[in-house]
Amino acid sequence: MKTTTPLKFSSLPKTYTGLVALHVPRPIHDATAYDNAVEIVHALAGFKLNRDQEDYLELMAKLVEDYEHTALAEPTPVRGIETVKFLLADNGLTGDDLGRIIGVDRSIAYRILKGTRNITADHIKKLAARFTVSADLLLA
Repeated sequence: MKTTTPLKFSSLPKTYTGLVALHVPRPIHDATAYDNAVEIVHALAGFKLNRDQEDYLELMAKLVEDYEHTALAEPTPVRGIETVKFLLADNGLTGDDLGRIIGVDRSIAYRILKGTRNITADHIKKLAARFTVSADLLLA
């Protein structure tokens, strides 16, 4: 759908059927489909629309919004104990190893991993040094 010249409102169909013939509304799964849908939305937005054009624009805008919400959303950063779990797994280490790294009994290390015991500032310093990461990543 991406054209070398931008779509102009004056050249767009006035009927829903005509708009669908130009670009069939479908769920967006990739960047190309996203770009095509955004091009249509931009061509319609800001103009006095008839009912068919309004309905079509509403649908296309919803499809674009859904794609942006799922595919383009920033991932939630992993923090705290989840970071510790990731670092241990990534380095092939266990709860026993965590205990040795932070200088506690293995039962305490496993309770930290389960979330029934809090990690201390001293533990965070030791983990940050061992894995060469910012201590901020280890704060909950």
